[in-house]
Amino acid sequence: MNQSNFSLLLGLLALTLACAASPKEAQERPNIVLIMADDIGYSDIGCYGSEIQTPNLDRLAEGGLRLRQFYNMAKCETTRASMISGLYRGDERAVSFVPLLRAAGYSAMMSGKEHFAKWIPEDCYFAETFENAFTFWATTEYFVPPRDTFQRPFFVNGEQVHHSQIKADLLPKYKTDFITDYALDYLDIMADREDPFFLCVPYHAAHYPLQARPADIEKYRGKYLTGWDEIRASRFAQMQKLGIISTEVEMAPPSSNTNAFRGHPQGWEDIREKFPKYYAWHTMSEEEKQEKDLEMAVFAAMIDRMDQNIGRIIDRLEDKDALENTLIIFFTDNGSCPFDSNQDFDTPPGPAEGYRCLSAAWATVGNTPFRLFKQNGHEGGARTHFIAHWPDRIPAGKIVEGPGHVVDLYPTFLDLAQTSYPEHKGSVPTIPLDGTSLLPIFTGDKDHASTSIVSGFRDRFRSYREDEWKLVRENGAAWELYNIEEDPTEINDLAGSHPEKVAEMEAALATKMALAE
Repeated sequence: MNQSNFSLLLGLLALTLACAASPKEAQERPNIVLIMADDIGYSDIGCYGSEIQTPNLDRLAEGGLRLRQFYNMAKCETTRASMISGLYRGDERAVSFVPLLRAAGYSAMMSGKEHFAKWIPEDCYFAETFENAFTFWATTEYFVPPRDTFQRPFFVNGEQVHHSQIKADLLPKYKTDFITDYALDYLDIMADREDPFFLCVPYHAAHYPLQARPADIEKYRGKYLTGWDEIRASRFAQMQKLGIISTEVEMAPPSSNTNAFRGHPQGWEDIREKFPKYYAWHTMSEEEKQEKDLEMAVFAAMIDRMDQNIGRIIDRLEDKDALENTLIIFFTDNGSCPFDSNQDFDTPPGPAEGYRCLSAAWATVGNTPFRLFKQNGHEGGARTHFIAHWPDRIPAGKIVEGPGHVVDLYPTFLDLAQTSYPEHKGSVPTIPLDGTSLLPIFTGDKDHASTSIVSGFRDRFRSYREDEWKLVRENGAAWELYNIEEDPTEINDLAGSHPEKVAEMEAALATKMALAE
């Protein structure tokens, strides 16, 4: 990494050094492994109701805690911006938590996706703050080398590396696997030190394009021929059986994507007309059913492969005798994605030559039992699974209501590191953090953290929750209002009967999102 920049950061955050824990305290603090998935819906993992095989995530859930309600910022870059800064919205005064952990005695390394909203300053970027960082920006393909028509670079500590230089233990090179290869190398370095460590692994799976190893795809081929209607109903029943969703909850009607995504090549108009819409499975031809079965089989394979790699991280922690005092957190940046960013429809989902996406009907299955998708502040876009595993402190098998939010991670990490948020960044006052530590939830002292929650990608999709009330809009339309405790699937819009509550919450949201000078 750029050592001069990091030294400057430590100078700017000198207050933090005074708050750092003593060496004795450092021995008592947990290691932290933060794993983030990409564009995976609430019900897309086994311990939240899915038929997709995720035994390693299921193991973490059964040995730790699951939140029924955990919120994000509904899109890749906005969720990552809020995660790294602890803010719903910020500017150059934003401070990454990574230098704070390092100043408190933690080693900190990462491997995976980097993508931030434009307001995040560059001194918060991964290569500027982590000791070691293997990164790529936004969307890249899974098989390396990529197609000639679409290439975005990979970086090690801010320096671009050619695809031939990427370390990979398994060929052909596949991104989920080699992200883990780098993460394990970094884990080995940190675990052999006396200091506690922070490992961040933001996977890209299962963001488009739909590309997976053939053996993983074969595990799921044919399993989705029963159709999205039946799979969704099956997941909903399993979620209720697991206790993730109350038996009193009503499943929302299937959603179509009202936010058309542009920028794809022209052509295939008849296919593109149907792609963002929900339609009943029985209305399709057998050929179409086979095509849609393959689409979902590839998506499931991508999640399966990610889970296999999470298993590698768990195994390495056990090998290092570090699992008992390591907090492992897993969540996803937003709900499932129905964007039509397909490059063509001639090449099927799966191989490196194809660039295909998940259709709206399968994305609706991922977001069971909720409405809408990625970008939306509705529950389908803004609410995803959350697992925390820490044998030393979290009792096994807990399912807790919440809610929590991605901005709560920052104060949680400060609590765990026994350090504080700086009052100034250089000579400028910092912006107060928006979140609340989740540590009391982990220890059982409280059952919820956040009392007011912001989500949604930009103002056109914004949502604001205050206790049981939630204000939300769909792609710039009129505000909707829900009692989210009585109606978690957002079926009964109360905006017309409670206009005073709409006005009150709209004003509160404006105040919440206004940056203090």
